[in-house]
Amino acid sequence: MTSASEKLPRQPRCILITGGAGFIGSNFVHHWCNNYPEDRVVVLDALTYAGNYKNLAPLAGHKNFRFVQGDICNRPMVEALFKEEPIDTVAHFAAESHVDRSILGPDAFVRTNVVGTFTLLDSFRHHWEHQGALENFRFLHVSTDEVYGSLGPDDAGFSETTPYAPNSPYSASKAGSDHLARAYYHTYGMPTLITNCSNNYGPYHFPEKLIPLMCINILLGKSLPVYGDGQNIRDWLYVEDHCRALDVVINQGQPGETYNIGGNNEVKNIDLVNKLCELMNELAPELPVRPAQELITFVKDRPGHDRRYAIDASKIQTELGWTPAETVEGGLRRTIEWYLTHRDWWQPLLSEEYQAYYQKVYA
Repeated sequence: MTSASEKLPRQPRCILITGGAGFIGSNFVHHWCNNYPEDRVVVLDALTYAGNYKNLAPLAGHKNFRFVQGDICNRPMVEALFKEEPIDTVAHFAAESHVDRSILGPDAFVRTNVVGTFTLLDSFRHHWEHQGALENFRFLHVSTDEVYGSLGPDDAGFSETTPYAPNSPYSASKAGSDHLARAYYHTYGMPTLITNCSNNYGPYHFPEKLIPLMCINILLGKSLPVYGDGQNIRDWLYVEDHCRALDVVINQGQPGETYNIGGNNEVKNIDLVNKLCELMNELAPELPVRPAQELITFVKDRPGHDRRYAIDASKIQTELGWTPAETVEGGLRRTIEWYLTHRDWWQPLLSEEYQAYYQKVYA
């Protein structure tokens, strides 16, 4: 018999990663492939504007890696995938995720985030039941702290028991998908896990989001649009820290539980932009405008703009032993260095469609 002190060998997984060509998803794919080379990894991504197959190019041709282009709302395709592959784990990242776009066109957010999540959950439930409802199966639903609404300046951070109070079409659609994932555990006993994270940043981040937008605009000598008075506060989580946390949740988390993941790095938007300017002044000697701070421009505030987000990550720290390793200073430096050395990645993304969207939001 195995003694209590001996660890049983880890059984390889077959993991389906939805949205695996997007920002957080692709970072997670690389993390999983690097740490579990014996696992079968299947990536499903629709390759919409924010999904980029180049993010996964280094994995092409690996025997345990498969990429499928497809829409999570396409139930026949999703069900066929569960029949073709011995999938026992789903890491669900696929989502419309930008608040500004949800204000301009909320219907896509309801379709992908609510209907798409339901399609995956229900297809996986039938697959799980057909396989005998095995205990090692997992469905990880990756969500956001924005479902909890907005905090006052002295409020405690969002915990797993904070009531939901979404304030944008994006956060409302993510709240709906969270509730579905929770319901599938309580109704069917399906082993779902939910994580709610704070703002991520790092490599492969589509340029419409705050940090890559500022980095690229500084390099191009364009204005740096800051909403309102710039005093909105966000907790920033380096994407590699997030991937480590999700790894721990899949392998050690308790089915039916929610885990909040934060970086313990609360920063005002204007302070973050100024820090990016300082680092760009240091790391990019040939800027079109120097100092970069001269490019900062305040623009009309976003409708329904939440004032402050903060995460109480004590549950995942206490129960699963995860803590963030990266500081804002270190993470921003690493992120800027990545954008400086990967112009061939971000320059093609500044398309006519992107420029038209940019004018709509910031003009």
